[in-house]
Amino acid sequence: MILSDFQIAQLIEQGMVENHLPELINPASLDLRLGNTIMIESAASHDMIPVDISKSSRDQPYELVPGQFILADTMESFNMPEDIAGLFFLKSSRAREGYENLHAGYADPGWHGSTLTLELKNSRQLQRLPIWPGLKIGQMVFFKMSAIPATSYAVVGHYNGHLSPTASHVPK
Repeated sequence: MILSDFQIAQLIEQGMVENHLPELINPASLDLRLGNTIMIESAASHDMIPVDISKSSRDQPYELVPGQFILADTMESFNMPEDIAGLFFLKSSRAREGYENLHAGYADPGWHGSTLTLELKNSRQLQRLPIWPGLKIGQMVFFKMSAIPATSYAVVGHYNGHLSPTASHVPK
């Protein structure tokens, strides 16, 4: 079952989402904003390099070049209840502008103490795309589980307690 606006608001009051704004609650989702840090590729290393974009703004944005892939974080951080899951979707207006989300934004029940890491790409071929902290990039849809899982992500998860974009923990 997808949760409605008042159910999302109640869960936020109970601590499910921190650093949110009430006006970001939609009828069946919560808008999410880009945070202050992105991670970019470097020709010198296989590892993604953190970049602080906190001084970027709508008037002076950081620009993604055509085809560029980044990891980014959200301003909002999450403490998912044991019976609630979430799925991230790019805002349709962002998709129409050429932003692409690689559909890995899933919030398991029990995931906690973390901002959401987004896998974003500029799909445009000729134009740069602007980003800045606070840009409404997507929305989280929340689902009520039919039962509390036997194993919580709070116990088995690899991405709990991360407050900045997090690269893959899978060994190379």
